[in-house]
Amino acid sequence: MIHILGGGLAGCEAAWQAASRGERVVVHEMRPARGTDVHRTGALAELVCSNSFRSDKLDNAVGLLKEEMRRLGSLVMRAADAVRVPAGAALAVDRERFAEFVTREVTSHPLVAVVREEALDVPDPAAAGGPVVVATGPLTSPALSERIASLVGRDHLYFYDAVSPIVLAESIDLSRVYRASRWDRGTTDGDYLNCPFTAEDYGRFYQALTTAELATVHDLGGERFFEGCLPIEVMAHRGPDTLRFGPMKPVGLPDPRTGRPPYAVLQLRQDNLAADHYSLVGCQTQLKWGEQARVFRLVPGLERAEFARFGLVHRNTYITGPAVLAETWQMRSRPSVLFAGQISGVEGYVESAASGLLAGINAAALAAGRHPSSPPRTTAIGALAYYASHADAAHYQPSNITFGIMLPLETTDRRLRRDRKARNEAISERALGALGAWMASAGDSR
Repeated sequence: MIHILGGGLAGCEAAWQAASRGERVVVHEMRPARGTDVHRTGALAELVCSNSFRSDKLDNAVGLLKEEMRRLGSLVMRAADAVRVPAGAALAVDRERFAEFVTREVTSHPLVAVVREEALDVPDPAAAGGPVVVATGPLTSPALSERIASLVGRDHLYFYDAVSPIVLAESIDLSRVYRASRWDRGTTDGDYLNCPFTAEDYGRFYQALTTAELATVHDLGGERFFEGCLPIEVMAHRGPDTLRFGPMKPVGLPDPRTGRPPYAVLQLRQDNLAADHYSLVGCQTQLKWGEQARVFRLVPGLERAEFARFGLVHRNTYITGPAVLAETWQMRSRPSVLFAGQISGVEGYVESAASGLLAGINAAALAAGRHPSSPPRTTAIGALAYYASHADAAHYQPSNITFGIMLPLETTDRRLRRDRKARNEAISERALGALGAWMASAGDSR
């Protein structure tokens, strides 16, 4: 019997992988009995920060990681592919249908039981009858956080994460926006709605954004944000052009009415299959809700925007992975306890699910009396596991998957040294070959 604490992406993926290998699994999920600051439903695998799983191309590290997960039988990737919405070269999903898909698959599996209760402690694997996977996520309840801190023997680290607003499609002024994907990467008509700024428009927006009032967040003293998900107002305070060279860059998005890129662009990404909700790309924020309405209605095309959800900030909790974990996601001091997801020290939906996938495989191996293992560092999933268990613990921060944490490609081919896209594709080809060899050697028993 394998016990999994948490029914998010990592917990559900771990449960699916273990059950697919013939092991009985109990998933402990506290919602809806106990809610969180950002979740709205009791569904498993509910997405809260974004509906994007980022790039789906093999010249991008997260695209490679997703392909590796597909080859390993990932439930999360199967669900994402089934309910994807237009997003150019990225994989974005309908949030509600995604959660419904994962919930249905997990709860209907004959070897999986879902218990709706708050876990107050990490079970002793010996008493529980098998391995335990801790996948409680960045919003782990205070009581359980205290027990985990005691278990790992170190204080938790933390950073603050921010969520973007979502607007109703019917409230967008379509006469002021245009449909396009950057560099035409998407459907024929383009997968994003683009709100074009003139210099004057941008100046008014920037002034309002940098002077708007922030919401009060409990325990926000000396706040630390993950660099890849900074609130838009934090980026704006770094200088007036930071947004124009960041999430609001107009490059590759010429306005068809002028034939030229605008001064800046705010992109709107379809948030569900019904196309009645759109999220503001790169606009995660900690502004007060009333201020969000005032500031974002200065965006061309959003003058009369109605908000289905305002942005907000929440605290993310994670352990110091390199001081605690092996690259199999097992605790070094208690190998029958595994960690997965953001609490284990990874960042991002895909990375969280990937850690859960490998933790589930290894929990099943432990339950069956086999030795756990991890794919080599030449694979994306193996490199992620190695980073989370071997990075500098003194300065550790959760990381997305990048080609930079994978073993470099050793080649004398000048073209590959010069052409980054070709080099990344070669790294991906090497990774998929290495993954296949690892799967064969591991004797995958699915």
